[in-house]
Amino acid sequence: MGDFQPFEQDFYQSGYYIDDQGHTVAYYETHNSADPDYDHTGALDPSMEQQYTGQYYQPEMTSGEGTETYSPEEEPSLLEELGINFNHIWQKTLTVLNPFKPADGSIMNETDLTGPILFCEALGVTLMMAGKAHFGYLYGLSVTACIGMYVLLSLMSSLAVSYGCVASVLGYCLLPMVGVSAVAVFCSLQGFLGTVLAVLGISWCSLSASKIFISTLAMEGQQLLVAYPCALLYGLFALLTVF
Repeated sequence: MGDFQPFEQDFYQSGYYIDDQGHTVAYYETHNSADPDYDHTGALDPSMEQQYTGQYYQPEMTSGEGTETYSPEEEPSLLEELGINFNHIWQKTLTVLNPFKPADGSIMNETDLTGPILFCEALGVTLMMAGKAHFGYLYGLSVTACIGMYVLLSLMSSLAVSYGCVASVLGYCLLPMVGVSAVAVFCSLQGFLGTVLAVLGISWCSLSASKIFISTLAMEGQQLLVAYPCALLYGLFALLTVF
């Protein structure tokens, strides 16, 4: 202890000491300014200053993190979030209007009920304008027909059949029957003209529906087998339209 005291005094007189982390830090002794031996120039010697050179913790940032910027324009529109695509609706409508046009299976396999609901409502409105308020019959017949066709196609197709896809195809192919119902607003269909228009509408609807089903469900060579139940289905809608 006798040798340690002189060493400690000499060390602190040098103006430096070592902190707990092993870094050299400048030390300033406290003097009384009234003391004539106090040196103002030596107390604030710039050479005595020494900055802390330790390491600071910086969190690592993964590649790409923090570089993405939020842009409201990149948000999907409300119609896209609801699954409504007007381009696909228009293409499906054109496919129904042209029974001899090849159907795009990727588009037709979508569960899109916007077009079918619009066409079903249009059929009900035209029937009401002709003096036939059959909304209840339309809804009940539509649901029953979709369930029946779903069961039938599930037995006939080797691929998985979606109930939404069946309802979508049957609803889109109802469009020609809407045209027949629109004619009934201006003239009576209980005659030769009505019979011809009903047969034409049934053939058009069933041909379009069977074409889309065999394209979507890979049922090549079975179009006539699918067209027959579709013709029976649309024949019921024709009966509501004519009578």
